[in-house]
Amino acid sequence: MAKQTIMVNELTNGVLDPNEPMLGPVRDGGVIIANTAPGCWGPMITPALRGGHEVTKPVYVEGAQVGDAIAVYIKSVVVTSSVVASGNEFTVPENFDGDPFVAGKCPHCGAKHPDTVLEGIGDASVRCAHCGAEIAPFKFTHGYTMAFDEKKTIGLTLTKEKAEEMAKNAKEVMAIPDESIQNPIVTFAPHDIVGNISRMRPFIGQLGTTPSVPMPDSHNAGDFGAFLIGAPHEYAIDNETLQKSKTDGHMDVNRVRQGAVVICPVKVDGGGIYVGDVHGMQGDGEIAGHTTDVSAVVTLKVKVLKGLRLDGPIILPLEEDLPHLGKPITEAEKKSARSMGKKLEISEFEQTAPISFVGTGENLNLAIDNGLERAASVLGMSVPEVKNRTTINGGLEIGRYPGTATITFLAPVNTLKKAGLFEIVKEQYGTD
Repeated sequence: MAKQTIMVNELTNGVLDPNEPMLGPVRDGGVIIANTAPGCWGPMITPALRGGHEVTKPVYVEGAQVGDAIAVYIKSVVVTSSVVASGNEFTVPENFDGDPFVAGKCPHCGAKHPDTVLEGIGDASVRCAHCGAEIAPFKFTHGYTMAFDEKKTIGLTLTKEKAEEMAKNAKEVMAIPDESIQNPIVTFAPHDIVGNISRMRPFIGQLGTTPSVPMPDSHNAGDFGAFLIGAPHEYAIDNETLQKSKTDGHMDVNRVRQGAVVICPVKVDGGGIYVGDVHGMQGDGEIAGHTTDVSAVVTLKVKVLKGLRLDGPIILPLEEDLPHLGKPITEAEKKSARSMGKKLEISEFEQTAPISFVGTGENLNLAIDNGLERAASVLGMSVPEVKNRTTINGGLEIGRYPGTATITFLAPVNTLKKAGLFEIVKEQYGTD
């Protein structure tokens, strides 16, 4: 029997597998409360995890079928970590086969996806549990350790001495969930930036539905997913399968935060809602490759949108997060337009409302093209029309370098109605 509320404490091994049982089901209109583990760096130095992240086990949503969509309302994001570490990386080639996020191995005994133990602190602390060899597939080119204030409003980067002090208690200060197997990255104690103040604005890096083939979680997007094409490991797929199967849940779009709505494609029955990789803050593009990965408790409300066939996500950000030109037209602006219309013999005016399409690809040009094509397909427009409207009524924004972007613009209300999107857009922005 479907439940009104599902509490999620279980995590994946880094792979989103539609053949694995889902949690739930949760009712259409129900709530998912998830205790999430940090993404990126912790899983990246834990080769037993096979996907680069450690997201929650997917939840089956009652009534969701292939060809529908699921609206996910982000009701709250509460950061539980008090200290984190992150930075730019380089790879250690002898410690993986082809893909350091997916195919970790021991360079000494040859074990694949080996269990690990921590010996001391620093970037040589991750050791193979079988033979004791140093085994982390990644290390920092330039990194930092950051502490948060009690109210979770600012972060402050630490000195070498404080970073090393925190490293000795890494799992606790990061609030790593009990079910997590990741090695906490604070153990590495990076300290290349000291005394830097940063504003916190937490958001969700991974939020979406389960792909239709088994896929490493961080690769459920067009840019990271490209690493799977012809890869020398068990999750290799061809480009056609990637494009058809992925759901682009790994967005790293900083507007996916409390108060936003994400509309996700359903490519397996039940949808399989999962969440993880919450970040403490991030500018557009995540240009360093990584940011402040935190543990968090996330509350989501789900709603099935029957017959809304999507290839990838749509975001309805908070109004304050919309591009300047993509914010709803105000009453004062409408009044000015009506005054102009009298002089120019224009009596009918477009009614518009904001919408943001996610596009992904191997690079940003392909990601932008993908987003434009998705917008055109869903709204029944031509790509040139989407380009024009994005130029004068919206904007392009980078989710993640190298290949995640959003196409945001004010769409005509009549096209939103035809697509079955107007009511949820109206709910978010109060558009007439």
